[in-house]
Parts: sequence; C-alpha cells; structure tokens
Amino acid sequence: MLPIEVSHLVVAYRRWFKPPFCAVDDLSFVVREGEIVGFLGANGAGKTSTIKTLMGFQPPTAGTARIFGMDATDARARQLVGFLPETALYSPYLTPYETLRLYGELHGLRGRQLKAQIEALLEAVNLSHKAHTLNKNLSKGMLQRVGIAQALLGDPKLLILDEVSSGLDPIGKRELRDLLSTQRARGATIFFSSHELAEVASICDRILIIHRGRLIAEHWLSDLTGRVESLEDYFIRTVQAGRDILHEEASAA
Repeated sequence: MLPIEVSHLVVAYRRWFKPPFCAVDDLSFVVREGEIVGFLGANGAGKTSTIKTLMGFQPPTAGTARIFGMDATDARARQLVGFLPETALYSPYLTPYETLRLYGELHGLRGRQLKAQIEALLEAVNLSHKAHTLNKNLSKGMLQRVGIAQALLGDPKLLILDEVSSGLDPIGKRELRDLLSTQRARGATIFFSSHELAEVASICDRILIIHRGRLIAEHWLSDLTGRVESLEDYFIRTVQAGRDILHEEASAA
C-alpha cells in the first residue's frame, strides 16, 4: 500500500470579484514505503497547499489525495501520520513536556507509555534540559525541536513535515538528519518540504520539484550525481526554466 498517492490533484481558492486562484494544478505523484522524499519548489509553488490536502485540512477542488489507500480526509489515515506544519504554534504557557503530553493524549497515549515516549523524544531532539521551561521562553529553533518531537509521538508510519529544518542551527540540522535516518531505519516513510537544499541532498532518496502547482521534475538523488553541479544549481535552473533541464539536455544529446 502506497503511503502517499496523489492523482490529478487540483486545489483552487476562491477570491472576491476575481477568478479562483489555482495553487495546485493537476498534480500527480506517489511516495513508496520506506522512502525519504524531498518536496521542493519556490515560494508559492503549491507545496503547503498540497501538504494541507494530504493532511485533510484542505479539500481538493478536483483529483484525489490518498494515505495508505485511504482518502486523506479519513480519520484512520491521519492516525498513521506524524505532522509538522510550516508554522507550528504551541501554547506559550505550557512547557515542552506538557505540550508533548497534551498531543500524546490526543493520540490516545496514556500513563507510563506516554511518559516514556516524551522523555525519549525530548532526549532525541536534545531538549531534555528545557523540558520544564515555558514555551514562551524558548528560541525559535527550540520550538521547532518541540514540533519535531510532537510529530514523532506514537511512532507514525508516515511523517509529513513542512519546512522541517526552519530555525535550526547547524548542530540542530545535523541532529535532524540523524533523527530522520533513525526514523527510516524503524520503517517510517518521510515526505518533507524544505528550502535547505544541502539538507535535502544529504537525506533524501528522491526529489519532486513543483512549479506553479505542477510537477516539473522528479529524480532519484543518485541519478543527479555527475550530471549537475549541485542540487541547488539544478533546482534554480529548473525552476527558472519552468521545466526539467535534464530532460532538455538528454533530448539535445
């Protein structure tokens, strides 16, 4: 069963006295079990709208989005997903420990099992020393670590992470790479958006690039080795062209 299957997805937003704005335009792709897939695009490309639809927050205008064979709006599908939004807001008057306890209880976790998970996750994101500090006194990077830990509660089969490395310093980014590798080793599938292309290049198996709501490129990272100067260079040239430059070069050859 595919963790993610998007088929001819269209997401359009109504506007007063204007035609609808099409954020996602006939988008199709799949994510296979055990993969780490980077979802790339410039600002406004449609990444967050796609992710909101996968999470069941935004109904599709047309097409389908499925999680493990279930419609993305199905509550059973969401129980299998750990989610980190682009902007995660947590109560400033809770601590990281209390925040994870709240989210854990919403997952149905209780008692010793929940306590053990919270302690293990705070250790994993290097926040044990801030476990009982109010969120309002944490830095942006520390709050991002809280969000990452929240997404991992319940050992989800699929992680969907929007701008996962936002606010993290170089140490935090290295720890994130290690953490995602650990999650993949336990069998999780990971789908994330990021503007940090060096992080994508070091973590991902495969990349998808969207532009103006359409998929314009899809490659295994290993296929890019020796064919492009860097992932950043390839991404910029492809987005500026609005099409996959490697396909053009292959056709010209």
